Amino acid sequence: MKIIFAGTPEFAVPALAALIAAGHEIVMVLTQPDRPAGRGMKLKASPVKVLAEQHQLFVFQPETLKDEAVQARIEQTNADAMIVAAYGLIIPTVVLNMPKHGCYNIHASLLPRWRGAAPIHRSILAGDTETGVTIMEVVPALDAGAMVSKGVVPITEADTTQGLHDALATIGAGLMVEAMHVLAETGHLASTPQDEALVTYAHKLEKAESAIGWRKSATEISRQVRAFNPFPVAQSFLRGEVCRIWMATAASEIISEDILRSATPGEVLGVHDGVLVACGEGVLRITELQAPGGKRLSAQVFIQGHALKAGDRFTAASEG
Repeated sequence: MKIIFAGTPEFAVPALAALIAAGHEIVMVLTQPDRPAGRGMKLKASPVKVLAEQHQLFVFQPETLKDEAVQARIEQTNADAMIVAAYGLIIPTVVLNMPKHGCYNIHASLLPRWRGAAPIHRSILAGDTETGVTIMEVVPALDAGAMVSKGVVPITEADTTQGLHDALATIGAGLMVEAMHVLAETGHLASTPQDEALVTYAHKLEKAESAIGWRKSATEISRQVRAFNPFPVAQSFLRGEVCRIWMATAASEIISEDILRSATPGEVLGVHDGVLVACGEGVLRITELQAPGGKRLSAQVFIQGHALKAGDRFTAASEG
């Protein structure tokens, strides 16, 4: 089929690669304009653009799809379908109606749960036991289209947003190729409307959410750490300096009630096999962390380099 592919970040790359490998004709790749990045703030192409140019595909990077000249250029492709994967720009109804067989999106949640900008992060933060990908029809309302297919992934106590992101991107690519095969063969994709009573929204992350409050339970803090890996990264203060915490899980060791009762939330209880920290409930085991200006380090290397010991304390910003 003749396909317009609209996507920007790494999440969209496996889908574009899979559609190319499946033999579809990608008549246009829509991706956001190059943005300044890095210390030199040089313009950087999106991951989708990089892949598209490797395959000599036509790349179109308008700032908006509301411009009539932009819409006319999209219409000239006479596309059979448009595929959207984390594109990042609003697609006007007039553009959605252009492809012969409609427009379909890869969304990284089990809709109708977690519509919106940060579905993977929110699923971990909420303690969901599973997440997944939904292939859905694109409609003007946010992530509200009818559902074509789903792939389910369990969420373990060791999963991070980065790990789930990569797994879901791969699963979504496969599901979209399957959907396009059916659409090419039959000209139709069966779909199921979302149950509006079950809708939840995955609101965009706020940087303030990265600050750890040690009075929370170890389970809650672990979810926060894993949800914010790789961005914006959970953080706390250690000896007056910001310390970024990349990986942590609720500790399974049995620690005496006397020690827990006398410990202050944020207090380091031990430094064997990770950094054990007292929480409002339970104990957190930190296994990867980073000092200001330093690299991400395993807890073992960090402990040695910073002489971290029992009795030291992580604090919130207000305790500084």
